[in-house]
Amino acid sequence: MTIRNELAGHVAVVTGSGRNIGRAIALALADGGATVMVSARRSVREAEAVAEEIRQMGGQAGVTLADVGDPAAAAGLIAATVEQFGRLDILVNNASVRREVAFADLDYAEWREVMATTLDGAYLCSRAALPHLTTSSAGAIVNIGGLSSHTGAAGRAHVVAAKAGLAGLTRALAHDLAPACVTVNCVAPGMIDTARAGATPAHHAGRTPPVGRKGTPADVASLVRFLCGPDARYITGQTIHANGGLFMG
Repeated sequence: MTIRNELAGHVAVVTGSGRNIGRAIALALADGGATVMVSARRSVREAEAVAEEIRQMGGQAGVTLADVGDPAAAAGLIAATVEQFGRLDILVNNASVRREVAFADLDYAEWREVMATTLDGAYLCSRAALPHLTTSSAGAIVNIGGLSSHTGAAGRAHVVAAKAGLAGLTRALAHDLAPACVTVNCVAPGMIDTARAGATPAHHAGRTPPVGRKGTPADVASLVRFLCGPDARYITGQTIHANGGLFMG
């Protein structure tokens, strides 16, 4: 069994970590002893607030704003992390756009925005992080997928396609990076109670997971923390669901 501070000495980047699931992941990794680079696309206020929470816990954190769908910005995020903290051991590709749009109204610009952030961002950050992860004795990538990429959902063709791509990318990278002992896994949350700018997703309406409640960001974060830690070094190429049994139901 691991003990508290099982991630001590490790440095992590969590994209899209200014709020919700990303914030919870950043806090969970910090609680495990990791130094965390908090990254958001635009809101320095949200990112700084998460970093300050980590510092108040007694941990170390930095902040870098980056649109991970932009190659230069993604590379800059990784470079800033290594420059500030000297290494990189963990990459969590969480940044995503999850708007609902009927397919008939889904134009190419909207399609590309979701793909750029969710799937291209994971590729770009993983590619930039590769030289550092492969020289770590504990290199780990965790991609944050989604339940709808396995079930489908109306009004989310772009989101479902991007998240399904993450599951495929996970399996491919697990093969490529296994010789360097870098693990690559995907966590697929479902019906997590998060703050949203718009309405509750239509595919959540009228559904309750078998466990009788929605999940919390911490339910997802604890699984990510495990996959980044020493007890998960023999787990790679997997998509692990965190949805209270909704997928089986």
